[in-house]
Amino acid sequence: MPCSVARQLTWVTVSSSPAASEVSPIADVAPLSLCARSPHVPADRLVAEMVPPPRFDSVRFATYLPDPNQPSQTEAVRVLEEFAGGLGGAHAATGGRRGFLGLGRSRAAKVPAGPRGVYLDGGYGVGKTHLLASLWHATPAEPALKAFGTFVELTNLVGALGFQQTVQTLSGHRLLCIDEFELDDPGDTVLVSTLLGRLVDAGVALAATSNTLPGKLGEGRFAAADFLREIQGLSAHFRALRIDGEDYRHRGLPEAPAPFSEEQVTKAAHATPAASLDAFPQLLDHLAKVHPSRYGALTDGLSAVCLTDVQPVPDQSTALRLVVLADRLYDREVPVLAAGLPFDRLFSEEMLNGGYRKKYFRAISRLTALARDAKGLVAAG
Repeated sequence: MPCSVARQLTWVTVSSSPAASEVSPIADVAPLSLCARSPHVPADRLVAEMVPPPRFDSVRFATYLPDPNQPSQTEAVRVLEEFAGGLGGAHAATGGRRGFLGLGRSRAAKVPAGPRGVYLDGGYGVGKTHLLASLWHATPAEPALKAFGTFVELTNLVGALGFQQTVQTLSGHRLLCIDEFELDDPGDTVLVSTLLGRLVDAGVALAATSNTLPGKLGEGRFAAADFLREIQGLSAHFRALRIDGEDYRHRGLPEAPAPFSEEQVTKAAHATPAASLDAFPQLLDHLAKVHPSRYGALTDGLSAVCLTDVQPVPDQSTALRLVVLADRLYDREVPVLAAGLPFDRLFSEEMLNGGYRKKYFRAISRLTALARDAKGLVAAG
């Protein structure tokens, strides 16, 4: 079966009258295919893109809507606003970054007393990323002196630049925000913990959210005590903020739309400029050939992602790659129109009860939100 299920649509005769010789073409804009893309992402782009993704480009503390039944959400906003305000002092003895790979601040620079980091502790969908991005925007420093990225993006940066060069590149920053700090791989955890230790020594402030450790189920959230233990020696630099609440993406919103027919999805893909059209099983195969650091670039320029033949994800490795793609699509606000299995049935019960439970629920939540965004494509098509 070809990677993309895009196919030529035919001409439609609307009458058998003499005017029947005048036929009207169905709009066909030759859908793109994710499977046909194998982007290369240079290291300088990895650094330049360490800013809040498009979905969170305009968020601010003022646009966060705390649940009135969850006072911890209002308290988190207050604490983070104060934290941001405290980062407005002189940058460092060296005057900050010098060019793309500048040496940044001096190792001898004095690190202010008290916590230099905050950890946002809460379940999926309580707005941790919104708050983390708001902290980035509120910190009084030019964008080149602030970095925002997921744990995966940070480890990819180390892979692209090397450890020492990454330390030099980020040491000139005022703030480093790490979304979805992953503790599933002990090697990566040690690597990033060591990196953060070097950055704290250089005076860089830290902020983080995290995912669930294997076997940590409960509320679908990761306990602050576990996070602080795993980052080896950095716990004194973090203040933990617990953010209670339910998944805002489902708070008072309608149920997720049912999948559409393959004909509807295909027709919408042909009628939507810059939409992609792929068979879901082939897309999953293709993701295994593209490094997750490139999944953002994989979606460059897309107005929508259209999928046919959505099926259960076959194994955990494939499922984790799909989680990364779902995150990148959600960050970039790319609607997802699908035919086949509903998104809440993508992952098996075994997966949903395992150590990566939180990741899978986050993916379901985000894909459901993107499916709502895509409903209008069918009517337009």
